[in-house]
Amino acid sequence: MVKGNFEIPHAHFKKDWQNRVKTWFNQPARKLRRRKARQAKAKAVFPRPTAGALRPVVHSQTVRYNMKVRAGRGFTLEELKEAGIPRKLAPTIGICVDHRRKNRSLESLTDNVKRLKAYKANLVVFPRSAKKPKAGDATAADLQKADQFTGAIQPVIKAAAAAPEFVSVTAAMTDPKKSVYKKLRIERMNIRQVGPRQKAALAAAAEEKAAAKLGTS
Repeated sequence: MVKGNFEIPHAHFKKDWQNRVKTWFNQPARKLRRRKARQAKAKAVFPRPTAGALRPVVHSQTVRYNMKVRAGRGFTLEELKEAGIPRKLAPTIGICVDHRRKNRSLESLTDNVKRLKAYKANLVVFPRSAKKPKAGDATAADLQKADQFTGAIQPVIKAAAAAPEFVSVTAAMTDPKKSVYKKLRIERMNIRQVGPRQKAALAAAAEEKAAAKLGTS
């Protein structure tokens, strides 16, 4: 019930609500359709992974979100160079490349290079022609053991938040004579009084000079 002296809400029960009800009885069929679509996609991209290409770990934009990490658009040319992967070969073996992104820190460069090396170590490259394999292609024994990878490729793992540190309050912290707040207020006042103090000092010097001049005359 509404509190206060307000108008009682009107109940509109005669508006053919049965014609405006939206039902979701097609969800079981949609679930089956999505499953069949995933199976068809996996069959079409075989033997490549079902999740697509490998992506780097990047920090989000702006000060509000830059502490969060997510999957980026592609690896930088510097990261590919450090991992020993040619820039033109990378897209052909399932690695996204972004020539516009730049490495702003050594940590992100190191993390993504490790990501590339781990991917490269587990990579199985199928030869275009079994009779004429090229350098870097997997052997026949590796091809027999290989299977299509399902799920996310090296999912982005968010670091757990650090546990807070607690410090016991000592007598020196509660001493009013060593108050940080008071010290900041005093320093703020000193900065604001630079001009008036200089003006007062100049006025006092002028008065002393005038008094000395009168005394000598």
